[in-house]
Amino acid sequence: MTERSTDRDSYFPAIEKKHGQPMAYWFDQMTEITDLKYAEQIAYLRENHGFSQVHANALVLYTRGSKSPQRVASIDEFLEPFDETKRATVRKIFAAITDKFSDMEQVIAWNQPMLKKDGQYILGVSVHTNHILIAPISTAVLEQFRPRLADYQVNKRTFKVPVDWAVDAPLLQDMATARLSEFQ
Repeated sequence: MTERSTDRDSYFPAIEKKHGQPMAYWFDQMTEITDLKYAEQIAYLRENHGFSQVHANALVLYTRGSKSPQRVASIDEFLEPFDETKRATVRKIFAAITDKFSDMEQVIAWNQPMLKKDGQYILGVSVHTNHILIAPISTAVLEQFRPRLADYQVNKRTFKVPVDWAVDAPLLQDMATARLSEFQ
């Protein structure tokens, strides 16, 4: 399965087609409003040229030097700014699942580390100052495991663990199994 490029320039053909001007024209337009703030540039494109939010955002951020919405390319790069305790906990979370499901792929999606299998996201994490959030992707899976999550703060789509969490491998493996069963 081929994934669509999310690089900002992947929107350029659609911008040219919809607005009838080559990208050189739009880059010239951006040069004229380079001193405006981000929100003002977006408003300019939307109000004066009928851009959608997505196309305006792609053009503005591209001309500001952000060629891709992806800030990091690997789990290791994602973990680099965090202390060793947080890095070790995230690695243990992923290892708990990949030990049982060795064919899962570790990826970066939405600028967060995720596990993916057969094109489907299984679990993701986000690292914060005082905790780590674990997202089993499916709210149904989260609800199914709510009784086993009684010791944790459960949010709408995530549950919170301490940064030095003693990883509960059986819990994570069972959640991954439940998530995988949603695709069968």
